[in-house]
Amino acid sequence: MRKSYTQNIGEIIKESLKDLNIDQKMKEVHVINAWDQFVGKTIARATKGIYIKDKKLFLKIDSSVIRNELLMIKDGLIKRVNEFSGENMINDIVVK
Repeated sequence: MRKSYTQNIGEIIKESLKDLNIDQKMKEVHVINAWDQFVGKTIARATKGIYIKDKKLFLKIDSSVIRNELLMIKDGLIKRVNEFSGENMINDIVVK
């Protein structure tokens, strides 16, 4: 006799990732990998370190000119990253 309750394998995987709290990390990695789409190749090359922690995007930039430019477009950048991720992933950007 067949069971009447069946699930798609994709749904099972998504639920498992969510239960293990891995889905959020995967979204963060997706945003980090798409960094050049947000800021362009020049700024992406100048970015020496990037990570997300506690809803903050941390950036290590060597160039003071690029650092200042990122601080000027910070609000728009936060909005674009959150739209890309489909959720409120970051609230602030910290540039070092």
